[in-house]
Amino acid sequence: MNTPSHQFLKKFGLREPGDETIQEQSRRSFFKKAAGGLTLSGFLFSPIEDVLAQSTSKVNRNSSPSDLKITDMRYAVVMNGYARCPVIRIDTNQGIYGLGEVRDGASWRYAMFLKSRILGMNPCSVEHIFKRIKQFGYHGRQGGGVSAVEMALWDLAGKAYNVPVYQLLGGKYRDKIRLYADTPEGENEADFVARVNKRFNEQGFTFMKMDFGIELLKGIPGTVSNSNFWDIARQWTNDPMTYGSTEHPFTQIQITDKGLDLLVQRVAMVREKIGYEVPLASDHYGHFDHNNAIRLGKAVEPYRLAWLEDLVPWKFTEQWKLISDAIETPTITGEDIYLKEEFIKLMDRGAIDMVHPDLATAGGILETKKIGDYGEERGVAMALHFAGTPVSFMANVHCAAATQNFVALEHHSVDLDYWASLVKTKKPFIEKGFAVLPEAPGLGVELNEEVVKQHLDPEHSGYFLPTTEWDKDRSWDRLWS
Repeated sequence: MNTPSHQFLKKFGLREPGDETIQEQSRRSFFKKAAGGLTLSGFLFSPIEDVLAQSTSKVNRNSSPSDLKITDMRYAVVMNGYARCPVIRIDTNQGIYGLGEVRDGASWRYAMFLKSRILGMNPCSVEHIFKRIKQFGYHGRQGGGVSAVEMALWDLAGKAYNVPVYQLLGGKYRDKIRLYADTPEGENEADFVARVNKRFNEQGFTFMKMDFGIELLKGIPGTVSNSNFWDIARQWTNDPMTYGSTEHPFTQIQITDKGLDLLVQRVAMVREKIGYEVPLASDHYGHFDHNNAIRLGKAVEPYRLAWLEDLVPWKFTEQWKLISDAIETPTITGEDIYLKEEFIKLMDRGAIDMVHPDLATAGGILETKKIGDYGEERGVAMALHFAGTPVSFMANVHCAAATQNFVALEHHSVDLDYWASLVKTKKPFIEKGFAVLPEAPGLGVELNEEVVKQHLDPEHSGYFLPTTEWDKDRSWDRLWS
């Protein structure tokens, strides 16, 4: 006899009805468990396809990573305070999905443009897909789409193999990730002191960062030369030919001795309040050339800052080397660099003391780890820039755990009351100034749908709606003939 039911029973080492070696009760129990309640007669005389479907209905399909296929990609634009943060979801044929995040302030289109190029591929082939799509990213926010897809692929791969992402990267160096937070300005000195005490005593941070840029000098006579032409308070504008959109060397702004003294006073005041035991990094000085950067760097040397960040645009390698060679305080840049190659140029030239990638621009989790690993070989430490939702945050956490030369991760949303509740986790993921490494598969977080829907971008308020318009947007993408 070679019926479908006979073949199925033989596969499991069983025999046909009537075989005295199998007890009727045991057999019925087996079929009930295997078939999820299918009757014995129905089980034995059903088509084999129905039998297999019913008997494996409760099997975890996540255990078949080699058969995973990408079937869809959708997005939701979440407001992270003032910044738009597009979160993407990559779906598969097995019901599991992965979350990623486009860099804060970037367009969701940078990610959706890639959808047609990854449909049908196995998400566990992370590097294969990354190499297929990386040509479509670029520096700054344009790297956000590729990076978001890469994050989501790692989330999927971790869920498919039932391990945290850091384990797929080679394992962890640490169980918790040191965070650094902005030093709150406060309305006056008393308010400032109260806010700093909250950072230390209540929130538990052990690493701080502050801004002390020339915008603080606006309207103070004799502090900045060429401020009659440039509006130095508008660093964050990007309109054509404005101060904010003009690269540092081209403003020809000069900081006077009076201006330097006022900036140094601000640093001294913060140092006095927090002490020297706490690392204090700095950022956002304004748009002026490397000569003024050197003067500023020398002026603040007595306060032993952890680093001076983005004094000039990252691409001016030789200017960075001039600055780094002239001052004692460590220099750092990189939040707008896409892929490892430009970091390698800076490190090989000895132009900076530390690297500072933003994982959501740099190319994602593995590319950022490669940047850190190369830095380790060159004796260069890595801090991580971050200003997004908990999705991207957790991608950074896994990367930091798996990279030995990591120093600290930025937390830019400390005072945003709903930030942590945007996701669900099995346990708190931030404790006393440190991120706790999750043990759950993938990135270790899932969206809290109710809270996320309350904080969608009013201009793009859809929540993972169908995106069929991106299914077939293709061109001849090969870079060689």
